Formats: sequence, C-alpha cells, structure tokens
Amino acid sequence: MHVLLFDDPAIRSRLLPLTFTRPVAALRCGILTLAEKWQHRLGVDEVGYLTESYLQAKFPAGDTRGAALVINGAVCPDELLVRQVQALEPGNALYDGELLVAAHLVDATQVAELIQEGFRNTHEVAEPVTVIGELWHLFLNNGAEIRLDFALLTAGRESALISDPHTIVYGLENIFIEPGVKIRASIINAEDGPIYLGRNVEVHEGATLKGPLAVCEGSHINTGAKLRGDNTIGPQCRVGGEVANSIIMGYSNKGHEGYLGNSLIGQWCNIGADTNTSNLKNNYAPVKIWSHAAGRFVNTGQTFCGLTMGDHSKCGINTMFNTGTVVGVAANIFGAGFPRAFVPSFAWGGPAGFETFRLAKAGEVAERVMARRKLAYDEAEQEIMRHVYEATAKDRVWEKTE
Repeated sequence: MHVLLFDDPAIRSRLLPLTFTRPVAALRCGILTLAEKWQHRLGVDEVGYLTESYLQAKFPAGDTRGAALVINGAVCPDELLVRQVQALEPGNALYDGELLVAAHLVDATQVAELIQEGFRNTHEVAEPVTVIGELWHLFLNNGAEIRLDFALLTAGRESALISDPHTIVYGLENIFIEPGVKIRASIINAEDGPIYLGRNVEVHEGATLKGPLAVCEGSHINTGAKLRGDNTIGPQCRVGGEVANSIIMGYSNKGHEGYLGNSLIGQWCNIGADTNTSNLKNNYAPVKIWSHAAGRFVNTGQTFCGLTMGDHSKCGINTMFNTGTVVGVAANIFGAGFPRAFVPSFAWGGPAGFETFRLAKAGEVAERVMARRKLAYDEAEQEIMRHVYEATAKDRVWEKTE
C-alpha cells in the first residue's frame, strides 16, 4: 500500500522559512526526518509527498492510484500510533481532536477532496500525538525524538567499537557507532542520553560530545567542538564551537568558534567564524519571532529561542544574531552590529541596510556550493529557488523604494 505524507496548509505556513524548500515531513527532528521515521516504522521502501506543486519535482508523490495510507507530515510517529494507523479500515480516519492524523483511502486520487471535506468514519488517537506545529517545536522535541529514533535504529544491532585509546567514554551502553566512524582524543558522554554517530562521521581531537546527540552520515565534528546535548547534526556538515539544543538539517557548515543555541539551521548554510546567537533575553521574557504565516512577530512562549535560518543562507565572520532572529532563504548577512530580527529571503547586507541578492547571483552561489558535495543545482532546485524568490518579494520592503 502507498504511504503519502501530506502538508497541512496551516502548519506548513507556520514552519516557514524551513518549509519554503521542503515538505513538512522532510524536516529533521531527532536522528531522522519525519518522513524517514514513518518509512522505518511502517516498513515501506519509500513514501510519497503531497506538498506544494513547485516542490513536487524534488519531492514526488509517486503513484497515487489505488489504496493508500495518507498521513499528516507534521506528526511524529511512535509504536502505539503506528499500530493505530496500520489498523485503520478502508474509508476510516484517525484524529487528534480537530487534527487529521491519518486516513486509509480506497482511492488516493480523491485525497484533496477528502482532506478538505472530512471523513465520515473517524477514530480518536489513544494518546495525544507529537506534532511539529511551530518552528520551536523542532528543538523542544529534539531530545525526545533522538531517544525514540535511537531505539528504532539500533534495536538488535551491534555498535562498532571505539578503538582510540585517548578517547574518554561515559555511558558506553548508550552509544551507537555506525561503520566508518573515526574518533580521536575526544570526550563522549552518553550518561544523560544516547549518542548516535552515523556512517563515516569524524570526531576530531579535543571535541566534547554530550547526549542526547545525533551526528548523521559523513559529518565532521571539528577540533575542540563542544556539543552540549539535545543536538542533531544532519548529514555532510562541518561543526565546531559550542552548540546546544539545535538542529542543523544537513550540508551546512558551522566550522569555527561561536555559540549556537536553541537554533534551527537549514541546508547549504554557512555560519562565519565567531558568529554568536543569543537564545535568552536579558530580562528573561518570552521570545517573539517573525511568523511568515501571521506577517508579524509572534510570542513563542519560550524563554530560550535562538536563530532560525532558511536554506542557502550565509553569514560573515563575527555576526551577532539577536534572540529569536529569523533569516529566510538565500540571504547573505555581514557587517558590524546586530542585523534586524527578521532578515527576508534573498537579502544582501546587514545592520547598515539591505539590498536584493538577485536570483541569478544566488543561483551561481548555490551551484558552486552544491558542487562541492557533488550534487547538482538542477532544474528542480532552480524552480524551488525561483518560486521562493518571487513569493518573498513582498518581504523585501526596500525594493518598493527602488
């Protein structure tokens, strides 16, 4: 049976700018993306995405003919929920209050109409589900999701050994190492939560790793790095400095000193040396962040909330980000002082002001950066960037005076 993960429109808009360039289910929380969690737990080879049309070339729906399980891409599965989803009879749907969690469709081609109009035969979830409904839900749930994913991925398997005699290990039973990992003269402490090191990860001399922590395939933890817990480093990243309760989606670099806390970094980003993020206001008040859905700053209710940065954005050395700063897609930030707390997509500049990072120039950088990882800036990627460039023009207020 096909598995289709759909974007709830209201939720997707609240997860911008990260969902400008991916479906909701392609967000990473824990070790895996939400889509990968469902794929592993349902035991299917692949899942399809029901998302914005401009994203479908990169994230296809696949074959939508015939029966399908249609699942809300913002919902994190666990064992109990998966059993309920698998038990759904044809034509039945599963809800958590007003939220559609999943449905068993006889004809998946009618999915849009059924999601909009609702289902006659409905059931309530046995327990409230974990929903990534706001940006800050990603880092708030990251530690718990690392634990769940760790148990899922390591069940019945043996970890590779830590052979380096100069590495200090605490809580060895909570550490899982995939083949090809290289560790040198580091401190690895899994007493407070599991640590997962994916294939071909390298942990360099003097790094300190504290669980819960996920370092995904091919990433490097640089010399002297301090990863303080509840962190996910996605695949093919380079990370140094101090990082706490943050998620780097993948293919991004924060290679040098500087603090990143309670933050979300997209793909193909670069954080300049000695960049620091504030994640706590001096008056300890709840943090407000820019909401693309509301078109204004909204109260997160969180005391700790750092930087959110969309895909392909960069910042220069010694950049200082205020508490709760939101940076869009393909922005380039530099200069002395604090940039504004909302930096629109395709902005070029900093505290002294912004101009537009034109699409052609942004595309040249994206092509160059992706080639370093032997990936193509192909037509699907170009269409996504073009759409985001046009959709975010209203945010670049300086263009109205040009």
